[in-house]
Order: sequence, then C-alpha cells, then structure tokens
Amino acid sequence: MDWSAVVLVVLLLLEPSPCASDDRLDLGKPLSPGTTIVSDDGGFALGFFTPTNSTSTPAKLYLGIWYNDIPTLTVVWVANRETPATNTTSSTPTLSLTNTSNLVLSDASGVVLWATNVTAVSGSSSPAAAAAMLLNTGNLVIRSPNGTAIWQSFDHPADSFLPGMKIRLAFATRAGVRLVSWKAPGDPSPGTFSYGIDAGTALQLFLWNGTRPLMRDGPWTGYSIASRYQANASVFVYQAIVSTDEEIYLTYTLSDGAARARFVVTVAGRYQLQSWKGGGSSAWSVLGDWPAWECSRYGHCGPYGYCDNTVAAPTCRCLDGFEPADAEEWSGGDFSRGCQRKEALRCAAGDGFLALPGMKSPDKFVRVANRTRDECAAECAGNCSCVAYAYANLSTTTTAGDVTRCLVWAGDLIDTEKMGDVVGSDTLYLRLAGLDAAVQGVRGKSNALRIALPTVLTTSILIITGIFVSWFKFRGKRRSNKEYNTKVSLVTTSSSDVLVEGSPAQDFELPFIKFEDIETATHNFSEAYKIGQGGFGKVYKAMLGGQEVAIKRLSKDSEQGTEEFRNEAILIAKLQHRNLVRLLGCSVEGGEKILVYEYLPNRSLDAILFDSSRKTSLDWPTRFNIIKGVARGLLYLHQDSRLTIVHRDLKAANVLLDADMRPKIADFGMARIFNDNQKNANTRRVVGTYGYMAPEYAMEGVFSVKSDVYSFGVLILELVTGTKRSSFNTIKGFPNLMIYAWNMWKDGKGKDLVDPSIMDTCSQDEVLLCSHMALLCAQENPNDRPFMSSVVLALENGSTTLPTPKNPGHYAQGSSDMEQIRDRIDNSMNSLTLTNIEGR
Repeated sequence: MDWSAVVLVVLLLLEPSPCASDDRLDLGKPLSPGTTIVSDDGGFALGFFTPTNSTSTPAKLYLGIWYNDIPTLTVVWVANRETPATNTTSSTPTLSLTNTSNLVLSDASGVVLWATNVTAVSGSSSPAAAAAMLLNTGNLVIRSPNGTAIWQSFDHPADSFLPGMKIRLAFATRAGVRLVSWKAPGDPSPGTFSYGIDAGTALQLFLWNGTRPLMRDGPWTGYSIASRYQANASVFVYQAIVSTDEEIYLTYTLSDGAARARFVVTVAGRYQLQSWKGGGSSAWSVLGDWPAWECSRYGHCGPYGYCDNTVAAPTCRCLDGFEPADAEEWSGGDFSRGCQRKEALRCAAGDGFLALPGMKSPDKFVRVANRTRDECAAECAGNCSCVAYAYANLSTTTTAGDVTRCLVWAGDLIDTEKMGDVVGSDTLYLRLAGLDAAVQGVRGKSNALRIALPTVLTTSILIITGIFVSWFKFRGKRRSNKEYNTKVSLVTTSSSDVLVEGSPAQDFELPFIKFEDIETATHNFSEAYKIGQGGFGKVYKAMLGGQEVAIKRLSKDSEQGTEEFRNEAILIAKLQHRNLVRLLGCSVEGGEKILVYEYLPNRSLDAILFDSSRKTSLDWPTRFNIIKGVARGLLYLHQDSRLTIVHRDLKAANVLLDADMRPKIADFGMARIFNDNQKNANTRRVVGTYGYMAPEYAMEGVFSVKSDVYSFGVLILELVTGTKRSSFNTIKGFPNLMIYAWNMWKDGKGKDLVDPSIMDTCSQDEVLLCSHMALLCAQENPNDRPFMSSVVLALENGSTTLPTPKNPGHYAQGSSDMEQIRDRIDNSMNSLTLTNIEGR
C-alpha cells in the first residue's frame, strides 16, 4: 500500500463509548424543548433554541448544536433551517430516534419538520440497535450496532466549519458540501452566501453570493498540510487538502491548548476565522477575515491585472508586459477594465514565456490530463491561443490516476494575485511577445534570479537582511542607555559542510548582549548555574533584566564551534513556531560565542522520561501531546517555513519542555537548509547521535527530511516505552529498542509496548497508533517513510488505515559492528578526509 493512503482517510468518529448517557439519544427517549444532550467533555450541546436576535411572534424553535462551555449562545449547526417549529402548547416539537435508525423532528400533530432519511441498518431488529451520539467534536452521529457511523451532522453543515469537519466534493457526481450563511443574525434559514469547492474544476475553493463569485482561493498546488499562525491568539491552524480516488476535501485541526475556534460564513458575506477570547471580554475575536482586502475580491483588478498582497498596502498592478487599459481610470482606483498588452503576440515568431513565481494562478483555466512539466509547456507553446500555463504535481495525497496538474489559459487572465513564497503559490508562465533568444536571455536571467532565491541565495538574503530584526531587549531596569555593537566574522575555515554549499564568505552585523553582563549573571559561569551540557558547549540558567534565560556557551576548543554558532543563530532567528525554542539574543566577545534562549523550566525531555523517579509526571496524554507537538515542529521545518530545514539531530535531549510540558525542538547547530528542488544531500562528516541517525545517513552520509522522520520514529518509541534507544544494551533479549518494537509488532503485541508506569492513563488505540507510526517512520528505505504532513494528519485525526510497516532500519549489533561501520565509511573516502560518527 502506498504511503499516500495515510492521508486519504481522516477518521473523525473514533471516540470511545462514553460512560454517561447524557450525550446520546436512544430509541424511545425523545428530546423536547428545555432538555439537551451534552457531549462527553461538556463542550457542545444539542437541543432546541430560539435565535438571540429573533423578533418573530410566536418565537420560532430550531434544533441545533451550540458551544455549551461558552456563555454567549453560538450555534454551529441547525437541522430545520427552513422549517422552524413554534413553542406553543399545541405544537411542541420533539426529536426522536426511530426503529429505522433515523432521527425525526416532528411537531405535536405528527408533522415531520426534518429527518435524516438514511437507509435502515440491516439486521437491526433489536430496539437498541442504533444510537445517536453528540461527540466532543460537535458532530452528531447515528451509529449502527457495530459502531459504524451511518449519518453525521458534519456531512450537512450550516454556516460553521469546525475542526475535523470536511468540506468535500465527490469526483463522480460533482456533488459537494458547502457552508451556507444565515439569512440574518436572528434567522438561521439559508442565506445567499456560501463557501465550498468549485464543482467545475475540483481544484479550488470559492466564496459565492448566490452564483456570483466573491473570492477564490486559487487552484490546489498539491500541498497536503499548510499551517497558519495567529500570533494574537497563539493558535496554529493546520489545514489539509486530501484527495482520494472518490473525493477531494478540505479539513483542519487546531494546535493543542488552543481556544475554541471556527471558520464561519457570516451574514455579511465574509469568511472568517473566529476564536473565543474568554476572560473578562467574553467575546469572539476575528483572527482572519476574507476577502482580506479590496483588491483580493474576485476579479477586482480586471483582465491581466493582479492584486499584489506582498506589499504593506495591497493594490492592483498589471502583469509584466501589460499596462492599464485606461490609465486615467486606473490611477483613479477603478481597475475593472484591467490591463492590455504592450506588444501583441506573434504566435511562434518571437513569443516566449516569462516565469512569475509566487502567484495565485488565474481562474478560467483548462486542465490538460497526463502531462509532464515539459509536455505542459509544449502544450501551451504549440497553441497560439494559449496565453499562460502553470504546472504542479498532486502526488502528495493522490493515490491513483493522473497526479499531474497542467493548467492552460486561452482567454483573459482573471483574478490573479501575487502571494509571495508561501504554501499554495504557483509559478505562472506568461506568454509575451518579443522574448526572442537575445531578449529572453536577458529577461530570463533577471527572472531566474527571482526563481533561484530559495536555492542559490538563501544564505545571502539572510545575511543582507540581518540575523535579527531588532535589538534584543530585556524587561526591567537597563544598566545604561549605551548600545553595544560589534562586527564579527562567522566564517568557518572549512567549507565541507556549510549552511548552503558554495555560499560565499560573509560578515554579519550582530546585536549582542555584553559579555560581562552574562558573566555576572552566571557568577563567572559557575557550575552551580549549569543546567546541561551538549556536544559543543554548556548551558546555564540565569536572570538577565529580570527574566529567566538559558545561556548556551559554545566551547572554545570545538572545531565546529563557529559553524555551530552560525547555524543556530541564522536558523533560529528566522524560525517562529510554538514547538521550536525561541532565541532571545547572543554575545560574541574575545572568542566567546554565546546564545541566549527562553528558559524552559522542565528542561529536556530525556531528563524526565528516563528518570524513574520523575517519569510518572509524563502520563500518556502528556506524552501523546509531546509526540504531536514535535511532529508539528518538524512539519514546520520541512514544509511550512520559508526554508526547508533538516534538523539532523532530533533526539529526546534536544526536545525541551515548557511549564505546561509543551515540547520545543532545540539545538539547530547540525541543521541544514535544502533548496526548493533538493531531495537529499551527502556529507563526508556524519554528525548526530548514534541510535537516532537513519541508516543511510550513518552508513553513507546521505540525509534528507526523511532522516529527521527516522529520528522522530525512534523518539516516538522512547516516549511510548519509556526506554532509551540503545545500540549496545539488550532490551528484553533484543539488541536495541527498534528491533524489540518491531518484533513485538510482528507478534501482534504493539499495545504491550507502553511504559508500565503509565498503563493506567493510556489509551490503547493511541498507543497502537503511535507504535504503528513509529515503525512507519523508521523503515529502512527512506522512500517508504511518510512525510511529516502525513504523520501530523494521522496523529491528529486517529487514522486507522495506515499501511503495514516494512522492516525497520537499524545498524550495528554492538561496539565491534560500530567500528566496522566507521571503517567502511572511512575507507570509502579520500584518505585526507576523516568521516566520524560523533556522539552527542
């Protein structure tokens, strides 16, 4: 089974049967006004309500689901949107579960106002054959006797898009699920605004007013998961696009500990991400509001115009080679007539294609099936009416059929947008006249520079813009108003393993903390202040400016000290994610290289997990959240940051825990930046931690994002078992943890891997899922290992259709074997180059 199948099924209905009965509706126990069904965790309620702003007399009653733990009535689903009941003695409505496994809403006279209309469950002669349950997700589900969901409210949404819900479209019928706004604040009946997948293309999402498009998200580029960070609410939203043989759908989850949040189509025709602020305000805050600006409304910039949202004040511009059709109207803010060519096309003679990266591709495209990238370009070049094309590979989540996405345009380019280097952007190839061999060479060079930024100039851009955006500032009293600045060269003498191969030597202007302040804060780096020690230095805890910080002092005698410092400073200063450690400042004086981080009170994961007196503080829910948090951090490094980064030293010691036991990946000294088109790299200096390193890296020096995936698999097993990975000490008769776990799995004992000290807190289904995922991540062949996007999706949603893991990758059975590995690697290299496996 291909790994991409993992993201094909996101099973939303795996909550176990609750102990209480107030979250379910059984046969013969109808629901009436004044009573509710509450989900097991108390988060959602099902019952009858009258809209807050309703002015109808008598009051109209609707059957709906709302947030039970929020004081302001916020309804997320309504059953009888078009057939309200009235709350009078003669027409009191009731909701009943029938012996045909249907939910039926009827009034006192027996008139049916709403029903689920599902086919009866075969063989359900028992009166308790089916039950309706309100899950903790806010999903109302009718379950058959064997637990299968035969109907669910998530398949029939109202105006709200909740975590775990799917906005889907079936390929065969082109029937889909849309969000539909309320008609008015006090009227839940269907309004005119809707949001869903475009049935014509099955590749893009629209916000409509009736049949008129208001906003378009742009054609899918093949990504499986994209995260959006809402800084004002400390919330990560993980949106996933999943394509199977039968359907394509959009779903999302929230980061652990996030406040209540939902997407909603408002009565005013906006698509919003709302979060419950709580506290004294007790109000919903809007974290995202689309269309985000006027020029991003559908077609606002006219034909061949585009909305440039990479600038502070987004505005309409003309595509390269075009000018405003009416300069006066354009300068006056009327962009409806769009742009016109500066030079007419000549068809084959003198035409060429200009690459425009970072674009939202226009609407009104035609998808040409089964074309490679080159064939897609030829398809457009060979047709005089083709004005542009764009190509993408959709294989990340498509299991079968045509995974190519060749889009061509024969008419005006409508609703184009410049997005920048973000997930979901396209490179649009625009046909222009006058791009003959000479001219195209010049323009191509200019454009090639833009395209090659992620692959050639990444380090240079980081250098030019500076490692830090602003000076590091401490809260509390400052010693003086003096500012310190120094110029320090961060160039290593060896170029064998630099951040980006072949990058030129550069100097950096670094803001820094005065060394004497750090020396004073640590009492001259007293051992009493030391809280840890890594391969390249010691870590101290201290108070600076009234703030607790962790101070990492790199060893002076380390050959890799400067390179370690450069990597860590460049990378962490540019990365921002709640599951990555935060760099606060640095100091470089007199040969000292010091990094200052946020202090995390629970320190490193290994210090707790492998301490028998402390490990019980890591119960199963905490460990599962750590696994998911590290997975999200890796997903950010591999896909969602503007750079593709391979950590190369992921292990329990490099996972730090904050006060709430939330994980943060640390120690980026070994990290490497990958180019956009780069799949793997090779190094003559293997660095990292034995036991966590992928076999291809330890044996051959080949590493990629799949190397980190392997390390993550080992880390999962350590968290599940509470046992250190080991290549030398036997684990219940097996040479290391990986082989032990593999044999337990083959024997059908995956659930028995769990740490005995947390047995009473664990969920067997989650333990089995994590054990299964660990073995998938640690498979010998890197191509068999999943990408982190697939891992996050499966962990967040509890997929039960994971492929069967193949033989795990492991190397060496003991110290003698390790020496053989070293000898093999050393002997395969030039005699002047020593390759080491460096323990950390």
